[in-house]
Amino acid sequence: MPIANIQQAAQQVANFLNSVIRLGGLRLKYRISASAAPADSESAGQEILNVELLGQDAPMLTARGGELLRSLEHIAIQILRLDVREHDLVSFDALNFKALRQQEIELSARTAAEKVRETGTPFSFPPTNSRERRMLHLAFKSIEDVETHSLCEGQERYLVVYPKGRTDLPAPMPQRGYNDRGPRRDRDGRGSRDNRGNRSDRPNRSGRDRDYNRY
Repeated sequence: MPIANIQQAAQQVANFLNSVIRLGGLRLKYRISASAAPADSESAGQEILNVELLGQDAPMLTARGGELLRSLEHIAIQILRLDVREHDLVSFDALNFKALRQQEIELSARTAAEKVRETGTPFSFPPTNSRERRMLHLAFKSIEDVETHSLCEGQERYLVVYPKGRTDLPAPMPQRGYNDRGPRRDRDGRGSRDNRGNRSDRPNRSGRDRDYNRY
């Protein structure tokens, strides 16, 4: 179900962020707005609460694959008491992290598909959250000769890429920790990172978006 009162939800998130910023001594500002969910998403027809964080400490949020940014988003979702199927109704971003992440996921999909075609064996991505699994599924929709399925439940749920029509093949156990580049890793195991200060791909906001707070 949609967020019952989007303005009240925005205020709850603002109160949470004010506390985090004050108690943590963080040099951060934020902007909260509401926009319509994409027509091709499971949340189509509902409003999404968008939270954009900026300031001198913003790079801290996007370090280590956006670990802190995801944690703040997760806590906000818990504060709003959203069902697991409604987690896409809240989106935190900083330094255009999510647009860059989308590019990384698309590259991961192409790399994994190439490996599956070459070897004829399935490839398993590490466990990740439902939003990124959905992004991976969508990235594979335009790739031929492979298909994807999710296995396991909860925090252990992960996506497997199979040769087309061969979901009977055993799926390998996924490695722990998300790999930005699909099956390829650099020597320190963390993958390369783009400059999070690059905002050239920042999506334009629709005139229908509504801003609730600017600090």
